[in-house]
Amino acid sequence: MSDDETPKNSEVPGTPENPLRKELPEEVPAVAAAVPEPEKEKEKEKEKAPEPSLGGRQRLVKGLWPPRVTRAQLIVAVLLFGLGFGLAVQVASNSDSGSALRGARQEDLVRILDELDDRTQRLEDEKQGLEDQRTELRNSSNQAEEARKQTVEKEKQLGILAGTVAAQGPGITLTIDDTKGTVQADMLLDAIQELRAAGAEAIQVNGVRVVASTYLTDSGSGVSVDGNKITQPYVFKVIGKPQDLEPALNIPGGVVQTLEKEQATVTVDRSTKIVVDALRAAKRPDYARSSSQ
Repeated sequence: MSDDETPKNSEVPGTPENPLRKELPEEVPAVAAAVPEPEKEKEKEKEKAPEPSLGGRQRLVKGLWPPRVTRAQLIVAVLLFGLGFGLAVQVASNSDSGSALRGARQEDLVRILDELDDRTQRLEDEKQGLEDQRTELRNSSNQAEEARKQTVEKEKQLGILAGTVAAQGPGITLTIDDTKGTVQADMLLDAIQELRAAGAEAIQVNGVRVVASTYLTDSGSGVSVDGNKITQPYVFKVIGKPQDLEPALNIPGGVVQTLEKEQATVTVDRSTKIVVDALRAAKRPDYARSSSQ
């Protein structure tokens, strides 16, 4: 082989005669993105796939279930439940209180209405009496003497109410025989309150005068009135209009029926003269003073 001949494979790399023989760069950059796995490809395809359209009922069910309850909604639900329970109890209470009147006879209802009319009339009479006293004071020639007479009369009336003077007049005698020992202080207090509402002006229970500050408590086998123990039979002497006092005790669901349910024997006797002679000592108030000059 002569020196002039050049081997075909000894061309200089990168020359135009052999363009495939180019030099590779010194550093080959790494592949940036990895080939995704088959499972991830499937998940992406599912996400891209449109959801099937749901009907109205299906959307409603999907929105309501599973339920999502917030704290505010729970508090509101509890408050509404409490309000509903209270209304139900109130309705039941009103139904029980009115059941006695619904089952009452016509005669009993008429007597109750008459009693209410009598109470109204008593208030009207009291109002008229006060107006008459004012008129007498204004028209009297000797206003000082007229005022003194009215003051004395008023003192007697207040003494009867305060229990410092004895009193007599028409009224009733209420006797309660409690052989079973089931009558309690609150039942006797209900009787006193009912008598007061019916117009009782003076009340005496087993020798103890009942006044505005009177209190009753259970005491062993009996009852205490203002700290004085009394035992059965309990005898109430009451001054007032008998036609008002007796029906007030005998109304349906009233004092007499309540005591009879406790197996007590109750009797009410009218009288044209009832004497209330148990007295209370006049007590001077410690702090209250008259505001009149």
